[in-house]
Amino acid sequence: MPGPGAFWFGKEETDAVIEVIRSGYLFRYGSENDPSFLHKTATLEREFARYSNAGYALATSSGTASLLVSLLAAGLEPGDEIIVPAYTFVASYSSAIFAGLVPVLAEIDESLTLDPVDIESRITPRTRAIMPVHMLGNPCNMDAVMKIAEKHGLLVIEDACQSAGASYKGKKAGTIGNIGAFSLNIFKTINSGDGGIVITSDKDLYERAFAIHDQGHKPMRFGVEVGSRNILGLNFRMNELTAAVSLAQLQKIDRIISTLREKREKFKKLISPAKGFRFRRLNDPDGDCATLCSVIFDTREQAARVAGSLGSKTVDQSGWHVYSNMEHVLSHLKKIGQPHTRGAYPRTDDILGRTINISVGVVDGGLGSGWGININSTDDQIEAAAEQFIAACEN
Repeated sequence: MPGPGAFWFGKEETDAVIEVIRSGYLFRYGSENDPSFLHKTATLEREFARYSNAGYALATSSGTASLLVSLLAAGLEPGDEIIVPAYTFVASYSSAIFAGLVPVLAEIDESLTLDPVDIESRITPRTRAIMPVHMLGNPCNMDAVMKIAEKHGLLVIEDACQSAGASYKGKKAGTIGNIGAFSLNIFKTINSGDGGIVITSDKDLYERAFAIHDQGHKPMRFGVEVGSRNILGLNFRMNELTAAVSLAQLQKIDRIISTLREKREKFKKLISPAKGFRFRRLNDPDGDCATLCSVIFDTREQAARVAGSLGSKTVDQSGWHVYSNMEHVLSHLKKIGQPHTRGAYPRTDDILGRTINISVGVVDGGLGSGWGININSTDDQIEAAAEQFIAACEN
């Protein structure tokens, strides 16, 4: 059950992988004087930065790695608090925890993203950053987030892992805050199985991120920089095979998103006559990835009945995307004085308990979007799914 990019895997990705294998160079570094070295990773970084209109891009081994590298590069220190939404993938929390930070959860609104109204109530003297999560391809209300961050002198680390290709008021996701993190795993807009990207236009942040992702080295190193490293790093490098597939997918990203928007619009128009629900709010309708069609019902009971009829589930039951379903995270937070249980975020609980995610591009039971359509669905299939949804609502 993959994301839309996986549905469009084809000759381009196959040829790219074979080309790298035949070259004999799978490591991201090689001699610029050797024609066999294809430098796919460096090319991906350059092309993703260009696509995003960002100053710099850094390829990593995963979206989680991108988040951790971003947090560490931003200079956040152990004990600092970072505000994150109560609805997000577990990596938003776990990356902050592994960076030594304290995730402070905040409510979402009917965009299913961080509620700006709730952010300020969560700010304490220890708050250093906000992590808006562009959940399900829908960018947050970044005008409000940035206004709050500026008022309180906070960093903004954009979790754009689910929103490659999304934009907010003309700016690509990940370029609005100080630094942005993307995932390229199988469930995302474009994918290479796994992998990630970090983007920023801050040269210092980029150089710190590069060092953290590669044992303290400077960007685009040649050999081992003995005696010139001053940052302790790890290994979150992307290899040439992953980069080759990512590059092939990147060439398709605009077509993927335009196709998803077209198919979702058809589906939404067909189901609009049904009663008892409204569509999730889009903070920028022209910038959303359209990977899902989220519908919010008037009552939990109706949402549960419709979901059950479709063989799906309400979003509050969607595994490691809801704070109350993350037993390992909750256990850790309890140890550091932040006990969270179901009911701790009543608005989030209410919204998610009344919401169904219908697949358009991302077909993922873990997101609660195991039912719906996909990027290859025909008009007849879209119409059939709409009829099934309407019947479920009426029954």
